[in-house]
Amino acid sequence: MNAFPKTFLMAVSGIFLLSSCGSLGSELENKIKELENKTESLDSMINKEVDKVMTLDSLIEKESEKVKKLDTLIENSSSKIDSISQKGTRILDKIKN
Repeated sequence: MNAFPKTFLMAVSGIFLLSSCGSLGSELENKIKELENKTESLDSMINKEVDKVMTLDSLIEKESEKVKKLDTLIENSSSKIDSISQKGTRILDKIKN
C-alpha cells in the first residue's frame, strides 16, 4: 500500500508539471504573437516615414534644380546689365571728349 500513494503522487505531480508547461508554452506563443504584431506595426510606421523622407528628398532635389536655373538666369542677366552699363559709360565718355 505504500507504493500506491507514492505512485499516485508522482502521477499527479507529472500531470501538474505537464499542464503547467503547456500553459507556459501557450503563454509564450501569445507573447511571441504580440511581439510579431508590434514588430509589423513598427515596420509599417518606419516604411511610411521612409516614404515621407524620400518624397521630401525628391521635392528638395526639384527645388534645387529650380534654384540652379534661377541662379544661372540671374547671372546671365547680371552679365547683360553690366555689358549695357559699360557700353553706356563708353558712350558718355566719348560724348564728354
